[in-house]
Amino acid sequence: MGQEEVVISISDQDLERKDLISFSSREVTSVYEKLANMVDERKKKKQFQTLTSVRKIETPKPKIQRVPDFLRGQKRFEKYYEPRWISIGPIHHCKASKLIQLAEDQYKLDLAANFISNSGREMEFVYSKIKENINEIKNCFQEDLIEGFADETLSWMLFLDGCSILEFIYSFVFDKLKNFKIKKEQVIFAQQDLFLLENQIPFRVLKLLMDSSKEKEALKSSIKEFIRVNVMAPYKLKRNVEIKMEPEPTHLLDLLRSALLQQSPIDQEDPKADGRANPKQSRQQATEKQNRYDRQSFRNVEDLRAAGIKLKPSRSCSLRDITFTSHLTACLKLPPLVVDDSMAPKLLNLVAYEMCPDNFSAELKSEDHGVTSYVTFLDSLIDNEEDVKRLRASHILRNCLSSDVEVAHLFNEIGSCLVAMPAYPDIMSKIQKHYERKDAKWLAQISRDHFRDPWTILALVGALLALALTGIGTWFTVYPIPGPCDRFCLRKP
Repeated sequence: MGQEEVVISISDQDLERKDLISFSSREVTSVYEKLANMVDERKKKKQFQTLTSVRKIETPKPKIQRVPDFLRGQKRFEKYYEPRWISIGPIHHCKASKLIQLAEDQYKLDLAANFISNSGREMEFVYSKIKENINEIKNCFQEDLIEGFADETLSWMLFLDGCSILEFIYSFVFDKLKNFKIKKEQVIFAQQDLFLLENQIPFRVLKLLMDSSKEKEALKSSIKEFIRVNVMAPYKLKRNVEIKMEPEPTHLLDLLRSALLQQSPIDQEDPKADGRANPKQSRQQATEKQNRYDRQSFRNVEDLRAAGIKLKPSRSCSLRDITFTSHLTACLKLPPLVVDDSMAPKLLNLVAYEMCPDNFSAELKSEDHGVTSYVTFLDSLIDNEEDVKRLRASHILRNCLSSDVEVAHLFNEIGSCLVAMPAYPDIMSKIQKHYERKDAKWLAQISRDHFRDPWTILALVGALLALALTGIGTWFTVYPIPGPCDRFCLRKP
């Protein structure tokens, strides 16, 4: 039986009633057809999911796109989204900056030429790998970004950018950038530029170029090491970070994000460890914890300290490795973070990437705001330089900026431009529950007053000893030990 055609008719009287309808009959018909097609697509998708329920259906990767407008509108952070030394991809193609133009004309060509010569292949062969896959590569971009580019132009631009990126990373890791006469400050700028959201090319391009080179394995290992170097953590922790290229990341920024949010070794040993931040909690659990989170009454690190909560560094640099334990005393563990000039651009671009409309986690079946949650959580603990000082003393923050005031101001500014969302509500609810305990505050007060340093401890011990001696003296005054004379006087006549 064929599908019946649905005819929608609207009377002249209905068309005159502007308060009830704002579409013409043609527009209504068009909307109806579009809606019907969407319903059919969803039905087919459900049928397909039912038939393939045993297999894991892969969620499409986010497309390369611009920074969301609500973040771009923050003028004080606009500089963190703009390349300073080298432009990559279509968004900032042919930037007017003299420094960027110099990199385009000199260094990019020089790096690309070195990559091709070391690949053991002819330039036409390497270029053909991009040109043959250009339709697949175009699907990695938001359509409006590449509208003005012919396939030939886009292929050449991505080929040149991809070759220069791979050669820069390889030369950076193996200390060969001096052969290109690139200055140290330019290297620092280039590192930051390669992790800007609007300065990305598909990782697919890099993979095609690596596969066409005889140095394929060396290039892969150099990318892994480059990502590891740019993890914002102390060296002894980030040197053990495992960089995974499977499944294939969207771009270099996505690969850095995966490294920052990877499962910590403790999670792998015990995925249900108590007090650990859990992104996979149920809706009901999240709601219950959110109710307590909404009653949050602590404001910063000093408030936590007043409630007897100690701060300690986590054993890994995963931004998800946040734990809270509460018994007689409480302990909040946070991953160590190195705060330097590159931290703000990286965090803000990672946040911008997570805020893209099509960023969806297949594993969590929802938006995954791992970096955003971490930044929001840290901002909730930092109000002023005293909080930064406490975090430094606990070896959680490594301040490479000029002062603690600058670090506090930076996190407060970043936090003010983020969308308000619950950051680790499971952890926050446990902290709030401990913070509301009066006995915890009394114990913390006693600890601060009498056990804050060796001198107060000695003073307390001396006072207790004096009190004990006084008590003993009083006892023997009231109940003296009988002497020989006392025994003689007590004899019966």
